[in-house]
Amino acid sequence: MSSVKISDSAGMKLSSKCRVQIHFTIDPSTSNKLMVIPNMSALALSQAIHSKQVSCREVMQAFLNQIEKHNPGSNAIVSLAPQEDLLAQANERDAQLARGQTMGWMHGLPQAVKDLADVQGFRTSQGSPLTPLTPAAKDGLMASRMRDAGCIMIGKTNTPEFGLGSHTFNEVFGATLNAWDIRKTAGGSSGGAAVALAQRMLPVADGSDFMGSLRNPAGWNHVFGMRPSQGRVPKPSVPDVFIAQLSTEGPMARTVPDLAMLLSTQAGYDARAPLSIQENGLAFSQNLETKLQGQRIGWLGNLNGYLPMAPGILETCQSALEVLETTGCKVDTASLVMNPEEIWDAWLVWRKALAGRNVGSFVHMANWRDKVKPEAQWEFDQSLDLTGIQLMKASAARTSYYQSMLTLFETFDVLAIPSAQVWPFDVKERWPTHIHGQAMDTYHRWMEVVIYPTFAGLPAISVPAGFNAQGLPMGLQLIGKPQADFELLQVAYAYEQAAQNLIQMRPPGV
Repeated sequence: MSSVKISDSAGMKLSSKCRVQIHFTIDPSTSNKLMVIPNMSALALSQAIHSKQVSCREVMQAFLNQIEKHNPGSNAIVSLAPQEDLLAQANERDAQLARGQTMGWMHGLPQAVKDLADVQGFRTSQGSPLTPLTPAAKDGLMASRMRDAGCIMIGKTNTPEFGLGSHTFNEVFGATLNAWDIRKTAGGSSGGAAVALAQRMLPVADGSDFMGSLRNPAGWNHVFGMRPSQGRVPKPSVPDVFIAQLSTEGPMARTVPDLAMLLSTQAGYDARAPLSIQENGLAFSQNLETKLQGQRIGWLGNLNGYLPMAPGILETCQSALEVLETTGCKVDTASLVMNPEEIWDAWLVWRKALAGRNVGSFVHMANWRDKVKPEAQWEFDQSLDLTGIQLMKASAARTSYYQSMLTLFETFDVLAIPSAQVWPFDVKERWPTHIHGQAMDTYHRWMEVVIYPTFAGLPAISVPAGFNAQGLPMGLQLIGKPQADFELLQVAYAYEQAAQNLIQMRPPGV
């Protein structure tokens, strides 16, 4: 066990208190190093870089090798920068280390940012042919914070058009295929990020989450995805910083300590985002070990039969909860206080107000309807008849729902519910029209299970729960109390330690 002294871009010494056991003995021969590097956790890799067991160039080459091997088959990373440019940047990071300088814990780590966020020098396509081909002039806040921590931006990760729908396909780059079965969807909208992680093409990844976009693809690719509390990761570059709070950026990783450490970089107050949380992001770099004896877990299941679920999902998630019980937690059945149909109706109004706006910024373009997917057109059309009175009524319902969740948390410390209602489906399908014989009335109704933490602004982590008979992964959402992100990470870490045999399983060919 050890901690690494790192420094931020201003030279201030910071200490990572995440205790990470390095499980790899690194062979000094370059060829063997390049095989071992992609399988290391991001924190272990950071330690190896700072102790000069590996060079930043070797790290870059190792991940470029993985991308060359796996990306043609999965299409997870798009807009990849030229290899010679990336290796030159890695050489610069090595030169900094030789001078005794380090930018931070991500020093020399390759990073590809979800293609909804701006990264200087890369196009922000949003998966749409309507967006400009010119590269972004500057980083968004999240990308800037990660770059300041030392990462090297190598490209973008694929996303559905405008991030709409939990199925990563678009007319610009095509579909991203599931890491465990290339015939299946990767989920979305952070599908490229999840697959890149699962196939060891990135050490950590980022994404954004409106309707499960960090949780659904994480569950479907057997990695960890976290939707932080509303305001935890500020995004000041959006047109509205007061109302549009349902979507948030956040981390994705193969281990919970990596997840927490990336959140420590992404999080932190920014005055340009007035609703952002004041707490310093470094709070998430602390030791995650804790005793869960007596922690109360509320199992929401299918909400007493309200949510249709494909066969095997509930049983898979319940098996994961049995593992969690071995850590000292007590799992009991829980029920929402508020009628879930009322929550959905209020959610749809908020969705109208927010989801149609981004599409609306392109409707001045000629023949725009011919160039975007039907689901994006539908979102825009849905927003046209929305009134302020309807939004205020839905906001009052959202307030009631939030207060009802506070009541539920008087009994439970953490809530649990599946991260999806279906298993990864055929990549050629647009979206599931039925679940277990029940018709879906919108293109996103099959994702209803993910709205509950989003609508209350609560932190939620999708942890790997298990597989079905066909070898397809499923995730379990763990939902924390308001702004209890660190405590939720502690629960997820305890689960990870108890479920090592499951967590360490790798996709075919990796």
